Amino acid sequence: MSPPNVLKFETEEHVAVALANYIADLSAKFIAANGSFSVVLSGGTLIDTMRKLVEPPYISSIDWSKWLIFYLDERVVPLDHPDCNHKLAFDGFLSKVAIPESNIYPIKEGLSPEEAADEYEQRLKHLVANKTLRTSPITGFPKFDLMLLGMGPDGHVASLFCWHFQRFEKEKWVTFILDSPKPPSERITFTFPLINSASEIAMVVTGEDAADAVKVALGPHASYGYPLPVQKVSPEGEFTWFLDKATTSQLK
Repeated sequence: MSPPNVLKFETEEHVAVALANYIADLSAKFIAANGSFSVVLSGGTLIDTMRKLVEPPYISSIDWSKWLIFYLDERVVPLDHPDCNHKLAFDGFLSKVAIPESNIYPIKEGLSPEEAADEYEQRLKHLVANKTLRTSPITGFPKFDLMLLGMGPDGHVASLFCWHFQRFEKEKWVTFILDSPKPPSERITFTFPLINSASEIAMVVTGEDAADAVKVALGPHASYGYPLPVQKVSPEGEFTWFLDKATTSQLK
């Protein structure tokens, strides 16, 4: 893996503009090459930082009909629940653009966490089988075009937390969590082998509360000690960090 591209901006607003340019450019590139653009969303503040995409000039210049939307992790709650990442994405972003409903893949309701994770993985396998999704020639896992990640103050990504064994999963594409340290406690999540098979990964982190974790992940001693989950992000393709000044305050 080549070193990540670390982009530092003065404010979160500057991050939002740069992220919109980056996503719009990738959308055009992958649609031209493959006829579609597969995007994996995480929850948290990421959806808000994507807000520029639904403003001019992006909203009218992107071919939204070719987008495929997936979820990096999801809380096992009804789809209309305030804690549901799909609802967060729909209210803040998806409802404003013309992505066909059939191209959006939320979690299936009414299942246990284990069942929901298995069902989501089986859906991904079906999309691979019918060639809707490409696969990595290295891992055989689905190769999403763009994986949009955030990071918690403790260095977790997706719902892969520091002291949970799921961060070491190597075979499953999607796994489940019963005791998340952040409520809701029951979740499903992509595993690191699936995350790292992506063509492009963007790590979008803003705000001072994540500065310490950014220092550990990107600082001069990043390879020492027990690694944070974010340090297991090691994509086959390009890896770009989008950071604001507050988040980089601990970096020298």
